Amino acid sequence: MKIATAAYPLDFLSSWAQYEDKLETWVAEASQAGADLAVFPEYGAMELATLAGRDVAGDLEKSLFAVSERLEDANAVHKSLAASYGMHILAASGPAATGTRPVNRARLFAPGGQMGVQDKQIMTRFERDVWRVVGGEPLQVFDTALGRCGILICYDCEFPLLGRALSECDFILVPSCTEALSGYWRVRIGAMARALETQCVVIMSALVGEASWSPAVDVTTGAGGVFGPPDVGFPQTGVIAVGDMNAPGWTCAEIELDTIANVRADGRVLGRRHWTEQKGRENAAPFVSMR
Repeated sequence: MKIATAAYPLDFLSSWAQYEDKLETWVAEASQAGADLAVFPEYGAMELATLAGRDVAGDLEKSLFAVSERLEDANAVHKSLAASYGMHILAASGPAATGTRPVNRARLFAPGGQMGVQDKQIMTRFERDVWRVVGGEPLQVFDTALGRCGILICYDCEFPLLGRALSECDFILVPSCTEALSGYWRVRIGAMARALETQCVVIMSALVGEASWSPAVDVTTGAGGVFGPPDVGFPQTGVIAVGDMNAPGWTCAEIELDTIANVRADGRVLGRRHWTEQKGRENAAPFVSMR
């Protein structure tokens, strides 16, 4: 299958029609590149807050709920595009007000009309301390026509036990939003580590550019990337494809499920198989005095 992963810039929208046109333009470009799967980034839905006006978009609290109010309409657009272009689409994540506080929610759309939902598990300091966004429903494995798929939203991919929970996946999607270059590399290193230990393909998308109207996503840094284990059938670096830093557009790559199955069965190393040989918490190494 062919994957297109986005480096996606936010716009200040003047109308709902502008949003629909923007999304269709992006999906059409991915389709023209032959993509079977298009991956948008974390918090790309924040541009929906601009439809409520500059004052709302510029208010941290109000912007969360302004986006949440538009998610159902955005879902309908993505569902239609997935069907029209015969493509799986991971929509850009955004705040969803499901309880007292919003969660950070990504939605996966299949061409046949199915929709899967994945919430972020672990919040960054900004999300928990300033925005007060909370963790949502547990991780899921989505059985799609393209293969088994999981989603680790940005910071989540930095935690190996979350990756381990998705060990049956053929590929893991990592929509990201990072302010600084260091943040981008933390997520990228996490994505590459999950590809190594799970012996799968990890697909990272990124929010990029400036959005001065938002105090939350005013500056973002990143690039799209597709990573695999540096082993049989994959590049020796583990980097299948990576986009130019902060350059809006799609990064595309082709992957084959047979290659993933082969490296798991007969790779030079079999780390996924040996995971349980690690010592558990109850066997944590004791302190040994060397004074």
